[in-house]
Amino acid sequence: MQLSMIKDLLNAEVLCNEDMLCMETFSAFASDLMSDVLALSCKETILITGLTNIQTIRTAEMLDIKCIIFVRNKKPDNNVIQFAKEKGICLLATSYTMFTTCGILYCNGIKGADMC
Repeated sequence: MQLSMIKDLLNAEVLCNEDMLCMETFSAFASDLMSDVLALSCKETILITGLTNIQTIRTAEMLDIKCIIFVRNKKPDNNVIQFAKEKGICLLATSYTMFTTCGILYCNGIKGADMC
């Protein structure tokens, strides 16, 4: 599924790297614990989180995650957005909770990262 479709499904706002919306993804992982995220080995995974600090971007960079979806109307500050822009990570923000976000994506064909 393209990130543009995910954006539409979640009524999400693009915070940076809008040019990446044509990217395809097949799985997602949801967590606010970056130590859990570091255990991932699935490629082309998107990260769903409510954690908006710089460590989220650093973790995504280490795992080559190209998209982060922030839930519950949370948005990172401009420094975090700029860092994600420099690292080539698309940031989306939705008003949905983490549970609802995961459910919407799952019902539309996105697999859990543990199923890759």
